[in-house]
Amino acid sequence: MEGFAFWFPFFMSVLTIISYFYSLRNKRKNYGKNTKLPPGSMGWPYIGETLQLYSQDPKCFFDNRQKRFGEIFKTNILGCNCVMLTSPEAARFVLVTQAHLFKPTYPKSKENLIGPSALFFHEGEYHMRLRKLIQGSLYPESIRNMVGGIEDLTASALSSWADGRVITTFNEMKKLSFEVGILAIFGHLESHYKEELKKNYAIVDRGYNSFPTKLPGTKYKKAMNARMRLSEIINEISKGRKENKLVEKELLSRMLNSRDENGETLSEDQIADNIIGVLFAAQDTTASALTWILKYLHDNPKLLKAVKAEQKAIYESNGCGKFQLTWNQTRNMPFTYKVILESLRMASIINFTFREAVSDVEYKGYLIPKGWKVMPLFRNIHHNPEFFADPQKFDPTRFEGAPKPNTFMPFGSGVHACPGNELAKLEMLILVHHLASQFRWELVGSECGIQYGPFPIPLHGLPARFFKEE
Repeated sequence: MEGFAFWFPFFMSVLTIISYFYSLRNKRKNYGKNTKLPPGSMGWPYIGETLQLYSQDPKCFFDNRQKRFGEIFKTNILGCNCVMLTSPEAARFVLVTQAHLFKPTYPKSKENLIGPSALFFHEGEYHMRLRKLIQGSLYPESIRNMVGGIEDLTASALSSWADGRVITTFNEMKKLSFEVGILAIFGHLESHYKEELKKNYAIVDRGYNSFPTKLPGTKYKKAMNARMRLSEIINEISKGRKENKLVEKELLSRMLNSRDENGETLSEDQIADNIIGVLFAAQDTTASALTWILKYLHDNPKLLKAVKAEQKAIYESNGCGKFQLTWNQTRNMPFTYKVILESLRMASIINFTFREAVSDVEYKGYLIPKGWKVMPLFRNIHHNPEFFADPQKFDPTRFEGAPKPNTFMPFGSGVHACPGNELAKLEMLILVHHLASQFRWELVGSECGIQYGPFPIPLHGLPARFFKEE
């Protein structure tokens, strides 16, 4: 501690000098040019405002800058020059009307773990081809046949929790979402393949947000090795289905049977990368949303009572479990559906999305330079009192009417919006149905708060006990 106290003033002085010359360089670089960058602070050289972002709730970081600089401002995070956008019009500009001026961008380390051929990282014809394939297997026309399978997985998971022991809700929701993802991608899958996928994906998951070094023994290196094994497993499954000439409607079969206009099929790497990409997209975000739904219902007893009444009526109409939930019943849960939408708004699992300007772009008199990252801030839009009155209040009735255009984007927007959003909402409806009609739960611990990893979840993953109602 004494050493830190000695060196800290010196360290700060050096940074101040570097910052001064850095700002002079930038002024000389832009001198004489008719450009106007958005207002904001770029922070320290190289470090930018990364420390400020990671030392506080990201919501506070972005809210403070929006209040200070307005709906468009610049910053530097993780070594990247960024422009932040907090209005619905700006989000639509970047993601929809002028989407061709901005490409999706991810750190190379993340791209390596998911796979460079995954849908997330592409544009143009290849992107559209893969998007149609994935949407075709995850849209209502296809997933209506999955209700029974998802219900079986959900009932099994809830029964395994209902013994009074403390569970970490988020971790259990991740397991459930992974199982649903497996069902959507592979349909029926042999148990040994399923276990191998779980084991190796868990290693990839642990290394996804670790420091990206390939030194032996590090989380990232272990994750890269497990990622290679995932490709091998998927290729083995694909080979078996080709040999047996199985004709299925789940995602893997659609990919195996897909041909472009020249009759070319997808390569093994393209299939594996996109399968892993869907697994990634299907797990953490949905698990986070499911965890928040439980938290909000627990904290709002009157709303929970209304949800229970709606779901128990459906449960009793099915002979108290003698008959399975139907697709039409999942389409007729109006109050529960509003609770889910309000949970998605409040939690804003996807805080923002990354894009990169492919050329110099002007927006509302400001320059967005080529190569700069552009980040529409969904959470700021979802929590803006101009669009959602009293935004910190959990109020499902606000969704009795449609929100203003481009103010509610829990799954993103435009051509890169989440193609699995209908499957995610179906999973939420089925879980709430079983939970509210047959179980009760209590939270363990009184702490309130949010942690990020990277998606927001309740503190400690929401420890809870579950009990079957008699």
